[in-house]
Amino acid sequence: MPSIINELPAGRQHASRLPAVVGNLPLRNADFTGRSELLDRLHQRLRTGTTAVLPSAVHGPGGIGKSQLVTEYVYRHQSDFDLIWWVPAEQPTQIRTALTDLAARLALPVPMTANTAVPAALEALRIGRPYANWLLIFDNAENPAEVERFFPRGGPGSIVVTSRNPNWSEMASALPIQVFDRNESVELMRRRDPGLASDDADRLATVLGDLPLAIEAAAAWRAETKMAPDDYLTLLDESRSELGEDSAREELDYPPQVAAVWNISLQGLGRRDPSALRLLQLCAFLAPEPISKQLISKLDPLVFNSDRRDRAIRTIGKLALVRLDHRSGSFQMHRLVQRVLISQMDPATREAMRHGAHLILAGNDPDQPDDPDYWPRYAELYPHLVASQAESCRDDLVRAMIMNEVRYLWRWGEHEEARELARRAYRAWLEWGDESEPGTLRMAYWLGFLHFVIGDYPVAATLNARTLELYRSAEGEDAAETLNAMGAVASDRRVAGDFAGALVLSQTVYERADRAFGADDPFTLNAAHNLAVSMRLSGLFGRALQLDERTYQSKVQIFGNDHPDSLLTAGGINLDRRELGDYVKAHADQEDVVVATRRVLGYDDHPDLLRVNRELARFRRKAGLRREALDLSSDVLRRYRDRYGDQHPETVLAQLTVSIDQRETGDWNAARESGEAALRSLVERYGDGHPHTAGARSDLAVTLRLLGDHQRARDLNEQAVRSLSERLGESHALVLAARINLASDRFGLGEFDEAFALDEENYRQCGKFLGQRHPTTLACGVNLAMDLRGLGRDGEASTLFEATMNAFRTTLGEEHPVTAAAGAGIRVNCDVDPLSL
Repeated sequence: MPSIINELPAGRQHASRLPAVVGNLPLRNADFTGRSELLDRLHQRLRTGTTAVLPSAVHGPGGIGKSQLVTEYVYRHQSDFDLIWWVPAEQPTQIRTALTDLAARLALPVPMTANTAVPAALEALRIGRPYANWLLIFDNAENPAEVERFFPRGGPGSIVVTSRNPNWSEMASALPIQVFDRNESVELMRRRDPGLASDDADRLATVLGDLPLAIEAAAAWRAETKMAPDDYLTLLDESRSELGEDSAREELDYPPQVAAVWNISLQGLGRRDPSALRLLQLCAFLAPEPISKQLISKLDPLVFNSDRRDRAIRTIGKLALVRLDHRSGSFQMHRLVQRVLISQMDPATREAMRHGAHLILAGNDPDQPDDPDYWPRYAELYPHLVASQAESCRDDLVRAMIMNEVRYLWRWGEHEEARELARRAYRAWLEWGDESEPGTLRMAYWLGFLHFVIGDYPVAATLNARTLELYRSAEGEDAAETLNAMGAVASDRRVAGDFAGALVLSQTVYERADRAFGADDPFTLNAAHNLAVSMRLSGLFGRALQLDERTYQSKVQIFGNDHPDSLLTAGGINLDRRELGDYVKAHADQEDVVVATRRVLGYDDHPDLLRVNRELARFRRKAGLRREALDLSSDVLRRYRDRYGDQHPETVLAQLTVSIDQRETGDWNAARESGEAALRSLVERYGDGHPHTAGARSDLAVTLRLLGDHQRARDLNEQAVRSLSERLGESHALVLAARINLASDRFGLGEFDEAFALDEENYRQCGKFLGQRHPTTLACGVNLAMDLRGLGRDGEASTLFEATMNAFRTTLGEEHPVTAAAGAGIRVNCDVDPLSL
């Protein structure tokens, strides 16, 4: 076999050595034969700079040897790279698992969850740190659109894709691979049987169509049985007749006679070792991915003790029906062998074997989906669960496994895949006819929750309402499941902007939990926290503070003050105090909450820490630390984008926070751009009349007014005031803030009488509902004094201005930016920060 040129361009000259990092690389095929020209061509492409922007795509029909070719290339050229990572790419979840493992191997300072580790790994590859000279192999990448989004966006490394899909040629440097040439077929068969005559090898290769996988299987069978070539050809003809003309119709890119090769091997295996054939039949319903010995250890021990299992695996390996990997103690079956096996089963056997595969998987469920220590096991199970269609199984253990996989995927950060699995399972279970069956109802609750997490709010609301109705009927009004479902509906109401309706439901859940479980039960305390959220959204800040303080004391007694649940409510207390106007104290306490939350959770990308940091940015701004607020809110926005993407609800709200911080630090053009983007997303996500959308309109209007666009600012603020008043009532704090901003728009347009009339009413309402020393009341007082001056009423203006400024100095401090700006005669703007739903 000719050698491959090992010259490399500048920057890739290395002494002979192994890469610093290698992961998931399949075992090398000791019988690899031929393909010299293809190996040369692949090497030339990679050595001349084929990068992540234009990957090399090795494509061809199944059984052609694509993965084997790339595996051989990697082993021959390991010393050319600093990092080589093999990525199983048939399903997005497998890709995320492989890239998460890469992030761990690189010791990246992020949590090992899919939506944090994957972006971090791709970024490390893009910037080339710690390794610039890397090679990624995406194996069995059938869907270009799904796989391409996991490519590093640029970077100094290289990508190779293997696929049966020729469409990769539209976006990659394609390297088509075909069947063996005849010399390669003959060489492989004679390697297994040195005494085989060239003419006999040629006849066998002709019948087998030179398909590498078929050549290997036939050679392995003959080597094991010592069967003469003529006898094998006769057996092959008989096998083809037995299978008929349609045996390969499932795979149109295979010659019809190819299935006959495996038919011979499988029938022979059944005669020699029926238990080994049964093992293969079970594994035919699993994914064409590595299957560990541990996974199949749950087979009937009377039939498959460890010795018999190992003997069966060795036998099927010798017959080339699976590929063994002794390093990992696993084996892998080609998808074509699986399909041939399944096609040969009668319907009863097929269903029995599929069910057996389901039970094997369920037997491997550690029943710990919330514990990261068990996530690798759930990752191993998942592709097999999908391939076997386990969600269609009625067995209770299998259904429990499906539920645990949904929870694992959610915890691991694979929210879309968690929802898809929950949706498939729920639909399958509904077909059995009883939507009120406990397992089906539980899956319905989780599916509604995942729709909510992803931001598909209308679908979540419809499903959650139906789930609550069914739980009420099946379990009664006071059951924990019913109250959980009612809490989900309350969340739906908050998202819909129906804060009053959410408050009623949250109050009901809390009162029933208190009555059924007691005031200090964790379930009741969680209900109390959610009730305080609804109170806050409804503008009942004093009542929310009283409830949060009681809840916090109980949580500290049960969990301690450093428990995530305790810290969650501590943050709620700070929100209550901030909304009541105590900006300075609330900010100081929130800094402490964030420090404690980071210490408890351990990493900056945890969703709970992102949430409290987003709030902390707002606390800082209210306390006058505008630059520090922008630095933090920008960091939070970046992390949300990395974790969830641009359109996730949390990302959108983080962008709105950044836009306000940009405005307050004087970057008005950037504030307008961010504010307009956030407003568009909020309209799409929550609807045109939602309080969050209206608040974003008022925030954008302030920026536009500062940029001189007074007319558009007034139009936006009028729309905001109208929407907020209709949803929340005239006395809500958000309504008052938007009305204060609207008065400033009118003042900027020279409409002094209209501005004065509005500010006068605003000042009275703020004093009544927020208190005379609340910063919002004081902001209105400063603006009202300016209205009076605009009308020539200087005496009244001076009296009000001096009184208000004294209150500002006492409340916010002499150095606060709002105090300074008001003292300089600048109208005060009100931020309309949306509270968490």
